[in-house]
Amino acid sequence: MKESSGQVSAEPVLAPNFIRNIIDNDLGLSKNNGRIMTRFPPEPNGYLHIGHAKSICLNFGLAEEYSGLCNLRFDDTNPSKEEVEYVDSIKEDVKWLGFDWGNRLYYASDYFDKLYEYAMSLIKKEKAFVCSLNAEEIRKYRGTLKEPGIESPYRNRTVEENINLFERMKNGEFANGAHVLRAKIDMSSPNLNMRDPVLYRILHADHHRTGSNWRIYPMYDFAHGLSDSIEGVTHSVCTLEFEDHRPLYDWILDELNVFHPKQIEFARLNLNYTVMSKRKLLELVEGGFVSGWDDPRMPSLSGLRRRGYTPEAIRTFCERIGVAKSNSVVDMALLEFCLREDLNKRSPRVMAVLDPLKVVIDNYPKEIVEELDAINNPEDSSMGTRKIPFSREIYIEREDFREDPPKKFFRLSPGREVRLKSAYYITCVNVIKDENTGEITQLHCTYDPKTRGGSSDDGRKVKGTLHWVSAAHCMDAEVRLYDRLFTKENPAVEKDGHNFKEFINPKSLEILKSCKVEPGLLKALPGSIFQFERLGYFCVDSKESSKNSLVFNRTVTLRDSWSKIENKQKQ
Repeated sequence: MKESSGQVSAEPVLAPNFIRNIIDNDLGLSKNNGRIMTRFPPEPNGYLHIGHAKSICLNFGLAEEYSGLCNLRFDDTNPSKEEVEYVDSIKEDVKWLGFDWGNRLYYASDYFDKLYEYAMSLIKKEKAFVCSLNAEEIRKYRGTLKEPGIESPYRNRTVEENINLFERMKNGEFANGAHVLRAKIDMSSPNLNMRDPVLYRILHADHHRTGSNWRIYPMYDFAHGLSDSIEGVTHSVCTLEFEDHRPLYDWILDELNVFHPKQIEFARLNLNYTVMSKRKLLELVEGGFVSGWDDPRMPSLSGLRRRGYTPEAIRTFCERIGVAKSNSVVDMALLEFCLREDLNKRSPRVMAVLDPLKVVIDNYPKEIVEELDAINNPEDSSMGTRKIPFSREIYIEREDFREDPPKKFFRLSPGREVRLKSAYYITCVNVIKDENTGEITQLHCTYDPKTRGGSSDDGRKVKGTLHWVSAAHCMDAEVRLYDRLFTKENPAVEKDGHNFKEFINPKSLEILKSCKVEPGLLKALPGSIFQFERLGYFCVDSKESSKNSLVFNRTVTLRDSWSKIENKQKQ
């Protein structure tokens, strides 16, 4: 894999799969003179999501593995839904994942003239005709899985008439929907995609690259295979929903007698507790259920990036789930496991208090401020140590104190001694409460000066270790706790009249405004990721954080549910 952001985690072991087996067999037969070329062909009608990452990693990864090439091609054949914003975001996402298309950036619109010529060739071969049925009539004539279709009454137009009408369609003489160009195949085919499918439609819409030059646009099935052929793609790897379209892919290429890539289908990535449909994701954005495509709760790559996911973790995840021929749903916990595994090795440890409770250390000198040493990452000694200020007044987490502690509560309580991380042992001696509400407002403690650094010379042990920040030196911060966007494991399955938006988790975002963090975090760059001791991994928000307003997004908790699942499976 290529480098990303200057760091690359350990390479995952490449697992054998049926696509690699096909390529190995083709190479053994010297097909395409041993040449391997793949492509990643997104439609620029939305932002990429984690499912697209699997295709990106697979196509670019196969090209790298076999010393081949991978093109980035935008299948931009529907200008009514496509925008330059999506083109730019897709290029950014592919680069972020660590892949490079070199000088092989293409667009289906590059081939509009050639595709039009190919369509004319089919007309002249009497393999395509201009049909004047409307969309509803075409659907009705198509038939069902149990009943054959009915041939269009316009199917037997002469070649001359079809050429004339198709040219006039191109010149913009007809309204949208007045005519379409259809392939002439077999209306009784058991495969509905072969029942005289539409190849071109009239669309009076300006294209983001060709402007108003075209008033007709090719259908995806027509443009896709021919674009593969024009570029010399050897292995056209796509998701399983295109398996039934492969006979049409083959028919078009064979009828035109052009270079014929091999289409191979694999199961798309489905994750629980989310949706992967561009249409559904767009509904979330336009309906205001999320703040945008880059909302950290979204499965979009821009959302995952803003939340603090790393490209290395996503690439490792895509390799671990493997490539299969049957659809399945992957547990979100595996993605989080891959992320924790990566962040554990690369993320500096810092201290932050999300729900602060003030602690006054009565026997600590008021005028003294110590600079204590703290390890940045116990997993990587090369990351060194940092200095953190310690003073008489500190903040701890409110939940780390109980006035009347339950059994097995080992944190702070009256008369109990605990360790402050990298600092001292302290003992609670007094509790201050609000006279009106009874809420605890302050704790008074004493410290043992002989336990500097968090250990005792006399060998006594304490069971509780708390994180903390100095009250006089800490920085204010806003922390956003993100959870899964949906409460239902498979929200995309809409049954009994329920809509997927009904299962949006009302607690998917909790905003904490009064958090306190180490002063060193004031210099943290947007996108920087840290492990808040005992709390989880957090990322400096790349969009709303600034020097004057620190905003952190929770990337993932420290709890590792996937390792528990794995251990149960091994038992």
